[in-house]
Amino acid sequence: MTDLHDRFARAVDAQARLAGYPYGERRQAWLDRLRVNLPELETLDALAPEAELGYLAPPPPPSASAHPLPAAQAGRGIAVSRHVPGIAAIARECRDAPEHAADAAKAALAAARQQADLNAFITLSDTPALDGAAAAAARKLREGAAMPLMGVPIAVKDLMQVAGFPQTNGSGGLKPPPALRDALAVARLREAGALVVGTTNLHELAYGITSENPHYGWVGNPRAAGYTAGGSSGGSAAAVAAGIVRVAVGTDTAGSIRIPASCCGVVGFKPTFDAVPRDGAQALGASLDHLGPIAASVADAALAFSIMAGQAERTVSVGALRGLRVGVPRNYFYAPLADDVAQAVDRALALMQADGAVLVPLDLPGVEHSAALQFTTLCSEATDIHWRRLIDQPETLGADVRVRLEVGQFLPATWYTRAQRGRAALARLFDQAMQAVDVLVTPTLRIEPPRSGAGAVVIGGQEVPLHTAVTGLTMPFNLTGMPALTLPCGAGRNGLPIGLQIAGARGADWRVLNAAARVEALLAP
Repeated sequence: MTDLHDRFARAVDAQARLAGYPYGERRQAWLDRLRVNLPELETLDALAPEAELGYLAPPPPPSASAHPLPAAQAGRGIAVSRHVPGIAAIARECRDAPEHAADAAKAALAAARQQADLNAFITLSDTPALDGAAAAAARKLREGAAMPLMGVPIAVKDLMQVAGFPQTNGSGGLKPPPALRDALAVARLREAGALVVGTTNLHELAYGITSENPHYGWVGNPRAAGYTAGGSSGGSAAAVAAGIVRVAVGTDTAGSIRIPASCCGVVGFKPTFDAVPRDGAQALGASLDHLGPIAASVADAALAFSIMAGQAERTVSVGALRGLRVGVPRNYFYAPLADDVAQAVDRALALMQADGAVLVPLDLPGVEHSAALQFTTLCSEATDIHWRRLIDQPETLGADVRVRLEVGQFLPATWYTRAQRGRAALARLFDQAMQAVDVLVTPTLRIEPPRSGAGAVVIGGQEVPLHTAVTGLTMPFNLTGMPALTLPCGAGRNGLPIGLQIAGARGADWRVLNAAARVEALLAP
């Protein structure tokens, strides 16, 4: 037992009494869970204060002109299609024939019912509700509204308010009534004419990366049975990958949009922190949470993002990458990697370079502390948010989520403060790096999707805890509030998808989306 673990063993009883937590018989479960995260805790324990604490609040996103694309990238807006019409085409067809505006959504509803074994949805709509929503959208169209998402079927992660649907947060023991209002991002999608087919399954309370939900069933990966769909927005990614909808709403606290999108072989976009408002969404880690789309193509994600963010309807511009400076941070993001992931990502980089991009090697000293900063921040914030539930109804929580919430009470306030100081330093590190490049390109995951139920994976002959292997490359961009997108870039040795991650400076959401659209076209078979 390490010195740090021994210190925890001596402290948990006293801390539980101080916090008034009445379940001391669970002491061994707490210690076992803390042992899993000892590497992160030891890193944080050793970090020395280097600067005064400044609360990390990313500045408001700058205007688009602050992040111009290289001149060679200017191009016409196109809707990238994956062999079926994108959401812009669906909306156009529905505007041309409003009497058929519910058809696509009703087909999506039928598909969701046919693929119920995926456990992608918690609550589905019904035909009368879709007909009513489509009729309301048709009235707005006649009154002159633009309706850029007219009749487009969407799914929404069951972590946010959707009028007419119960908000379960993927948790047990709760029987919430149907919500009376929409979360703001959902309201904007519906105002634009989108039709909600259902609310999607997730890792309970969004606190996990597998979507193996003990209350609503494990979400299946449509690409291969027996492999994880990723989480926490697993149901949203599975619904898109299965072809039920082309766009679903997700949330991302450590990678929970990008991880399942990568596992399921679709596009997932985590925008700049608060570019999409979180009003009406259940918080997990309030300083880390992001809302964004999971979609069948970059163009679909971009259009959905523009609506969710309250911007004018907008789509991607696609042109050669000539002159685009692509940062390649090899020191952390590229080691260790599974061989098949490294090969797929290197191929994508080669295609980008052949298209005119300039690859810029980067060194990011200190980014290796990200896991310690993320664990301490999220563990503390999530426990605070769900503290009353832990006291009053702990038996309604799944075992993995309950113990993670419980251990948050044992992290000292000094560590939380130290983590925020480290986040500010990390943000400055990335800000400086982004002065030399336009985007960063990394793998999304160090491995291809693991098997369902796995607790650890092997990378380079070394066993690594699953959470470390899966969240290591996504969490830095939650800590810093930077936009980051994943898109499929190949298949691993088992034939499962591999994701490529493209990130940008805070506020440079459209630079990321435009670059990703071109890379998607380069990778297209």
